Amino acid sequence: MSTSEPIHIIGGGLAGSEAAWQAAEAGATVIVHEMRGVKETDAHSTDSFAELVCSNSFRSDDHEQNAVGLLHEEMRRCGSLIMRAADAHKLPAGGALAVDRHGFSAEVTRAIHNHPKITVLREEVAGWPPAEWGNVIIASGPLTSPALADAILATTGEDALAFFDAIAPIVHKDSIDMDVVWAQSRYDKAGPGGTGADYLNCPMDKDQYFAFVEALKTAPLHEFKDWEKVPYFDGCLPIEVMAERGVETLRHGPMKPVGLTNPRNPTVKCYAIVQLRQDNALGTLWNMVGFQTKMRYGIQADIFRMIPGLENAQFARLGGLHRNTFINSPKVLRNDLKLKNDPRIRFAGQVTGVEGYVESAAVGLITGRLAAAEARGETMATPPRTTALGALVDHITGGHIESESYSGARSFQPMNVNFGLFPEVTVSKPEGAGRWRGNDKTIAKRRAITARALEDLKAWA
Repeated sequence: MSTSEPIHIIGGGLAGSEAAWQAAEAGATVIVHEMRGVKETDAHSTDSFAELVCSNSFRSDDHEQNAVGLLHEEMRRCGSLIMRAADAHKLPAGGALAVDRHGFSAEVTRAIHNHPKITVLREEVAGWPPAEWGNVIIASGPLTSPALADAILATTGEDALAFFDAIAPIVHKDSIDMDVVWAQSRYDKAGPGGTGADYLNCPMDKDQYFAFVEALKTAPLHEFKDWEKVPYFDGCLPIEVMAERGVETLRHGPMKPVGLTNPRNPTVKCYAIVQLRQDNALGTLWNMVGFQTKMRYGIQADIFRMIPGLENAQFARLGGLHRNTFINSPKVLRNDLKLKNDPRIRFAGQVTGVEGYVESAAVGLITGRLAAAEARGETMATPPRTTALGALVDHITGGHIESESYSGARSFQPMNVNFGLFPEVTVSKPEGAGRWRGNDKTIAKRRAITARALEDLKAWA
């Protein structure tokens, strides 16, 4: 049964704007609650919708060879407001999609204010959405107001909301040298769901370890504004801070070599060991345990490729440590992005544990369509998991493997879209070719993934 009750959307960022547009275009009545204009944040400088706080880049626009480029194309095919505004205000940026941030935001703001099905209320929702709101999307972003954050905590539980990221790098498994690393848990212990061979181990001798520590100590670091800084505690120190505390510190922390034996050289004890833990159910992504860092992105990959077995590593995500508000989505959300203990509520955007402008808008696109279907009295499935849209939803609601991190904290962390989130494809060598040359197999696999995604998206879009 359809309803005339409006969809209430909290937040006018990229996710909230996209959710409002999709729902309204599907015929729903929408009310957007945006506090900027009556209450400011530490990061925003205007009260415009979809303001870009940091970079003006939406990253690669190559939909055949890049996962975020594929996400761009899928969103375009779904009538995305965010992509329409980005395309209208793009700037020269090689293969990337960069935008004039003021023109982009102004375009989104005009579209939202001028849509006949959307009402904008400039007000803070300073608590849990009222009981009479039957269809709600919380898209409050990484700078969720303290009052709403407290309400989310009270509703979901103390361990379901984080206020900063302690992000370790994540490596694509097919770029790890399996002739160097080996699979083993410390002391062969099989934890819940484990086998006793649940980690990949990268061995280091003394010279390799000392060279690695020296590189950490001299690496340039990200500079943060005061509001972005996060408190350090001993279970969550950046690795370069541990290195500064003494050359042996890492060997007694995340790189300790105890309880592990290299089967390729069992008589020689490793001086240090870097462990990687499986990060997603597909087994395509592996997390560097305890390697949260403030190093600048440009130098991170170079330093981490000093680690034996990771010389050719490709990173799905580099490390970081910064302020952010996000929920433990695998624990608290259903696969339709509804809150398990209050199904009136969906979450969208960066607060769900996606990283990046386009990813945030993409989750808004999905929730807007799902909420509009519900308002019509219908049930709509989430996008196929073979698509970029579906792969994001699958990761944040169920694809992640929940396990204890090195710091003892819950291990779910924000993620950009990447090919490691997609189900695998099988590709065949070109006819007559004896073996794959160079990157030909990777190129073929990516083209197969993207072609499958766009085909599978058609019915949902």
